[in-house]
Amino acid sequence: MDKINLNADLGESFGAWSMGDDPAMLDVVASANIACGFHAGDPLVMRQTVRAALARGVSLGAHPSFPDLQGFGRRRMDLSPPELEAGLVYQIGALQGVAAAEGGRVTHVKPHGALSNMACADAALAETVARAVRALDRDLILLAPAHSALARAGERAGLRVALEVFADRAYQDDGQLVPRSQPGAVLHGAEACWPHVQRMLEARALVSVTGRHLPTTIDSVCVHGDGAGAVATARAIRAGLVAAGIAVVPLPQLPG
Repeated sequence: MDKINLNADLGESFGAWSMGDDPAMLDVVASANIACGFHAGDPLVMRQTVRAALARGVSLGAHPSFPDLQGFGRRRMDLSPPELEAGLVYQIGALQGVAAAEGGRVTHVKPHGALSNMACADAALAETVARAVRALDRDLILLAPAHSALARAGERAGLRVALEVFADRAYQDDGQLVPRSQPGAVLHGAEACWPHVQRMLEARALVSVTGRHLPTTIDSVCVHGDGAGAVATARAIRAGLVAAGIAVVPLPQLPG
């Protein structure tokens, strides 16, 4: 492996609510997953985040979710396929408009929170997500967790799929994330996150909490941007990747 992507979920402030240190994180990551207003973000924050990302050469991704502002998109919802598809088109299209106004272009989509978790396990829901992305732009990259129904749905839809692993989340033996309600689900600090990433890269596999290896290609590493030590963790991971001789590049620069 000579190239990899490092991404973070950004633009999650809205109104008087501030979350994360986006400018600092944008100095580290190569791709930004930008909230589109349904779980976080607002038009001004979206535009500011797009502008800051473009100034740093960071590629733009839409980070759509269930319509769950109060729950930060982490609550399960049961939407009909047409309603969900329309909501995804609405969110991704909004960011596409903001990006165009700033002279940029959205190049990937990464679902957020409960929507992502559910689509990773539910093939029908995953098909709806992939269908919405494809309807907007067949050239959009679907950034999806490795070993997920979402990744498989993207491939069936003819989308380019980039497989990601999480630096700060633990895995179950089936490749799904350990639920946040369980102890040890979230890893904190570079001293926990970088070894976790390093193990997966060296094994070319997801490594579960029990040590099970699930072989996979790894195109991208995600660091969540809302934790207190997120920027320091991202810096340590990038430094570790570079020290290992792996170039950190935006998603569109990875081999197709």
